[in-house]
Amino acid sequence: MTFSHFLFGVYPFIAGTVFLLGSLIRYDREQYTFKADSSQLLEKEKLMRGSRLFHAGVILLFFGHLIGLLTPRPVFLALGVSDLAHQHLAIALGALFGTLGMIGGVILWRRRMFHPRIRAISRFMDIFILDWLLLTLALGLFTIPFSLYHAVLGDATIMVNLAAWAQSIVTWSPRPELLDSVPLAYKLHLFFGLTVFLLFPFTRLVHVLVIPLNYLTRPYQVVRAKFVFYRR
Repeated sequence: MTFSHFLFGVYPFIAGTVFLLGSLIRYDREQYTFKADSSQLLEKEKLMRGSRLFHAGVILLFFGHLIGLLTPRPVFLALGVSDLAHQHLAIALGALFGTLGMIGGVILWRRRMFHPRIRAISRFMDIFILDWLLLTLALGLFTIPFSLYHAVLGDATIMVNLAAWAQSIVTWSPRPELLDSVPLAYKLHLFFGLTVFLLFPFTRLVHVLVIPLNYLTRPYQVVRAKFVFYRR
C-alpha cells in the first residue's frame, strides 16, 4: 500500500472514527464544554463582522461539498446538469463561499492574535484550529485555478474522480486509486479537510453539534429586581 492510498483509503476512516467517538465521549464526560466560549463581552464589533462572514462561508461550503460530492453522477445527468456544468457551478460557488469564509476568518484571526484581552484568554487549540481552518480554506481556493484550467479544456475528469472517491468512502468501499492522477493541490486540500474531523472533538468546534433549537420556542425570561433596604 502506498502512502497516498493509506492517506485516502484508510485515513478518512481514522478521522471519522475519532470524530464520532471523540465527540460522544466528550459529550458524556464534559457536556458543559460543548460551547463556543464566546468572547463577545470583551470585543463585539469585529467578532460580529468576522463571525457572520466566516460562518456563512464555511456552512455554505460544507453543504456545497456535501451535495456536490455525494450526489450520484446519474442524478445530476438526469437533472440535465452535465459534468462540465457541474464543474463550472462548483468553481463559482466555491470561489464565492470560500472568499466569504476567508475574509471572515482573517478578521477573527487578527482579532484573536492582536486584541490583548482576546489573546490573553485564548487557548492553544483555539488559535491552532483557526489557523488550520484558514489553511484549509486557502488550499481550497488554490485549487480553483486548476479547476478553471481543466474547465476551459472541457475536461471534468478530476471533479468526477473526486466525487466518485468521496462516494466510495461513505459507502465503505474506498477507492483511493481514483486520486492517483489528481494534482497535489487537491490532495493537500483533502488532507487538511479530513484532519478537521480528526481535530474536531478536541476544539470549540463541538458547539455545532448542539444547536439550541429550543431557543425558538422558549418563553420570555422574567427578571425580578432585587431591592436591598438599609437601616440607618
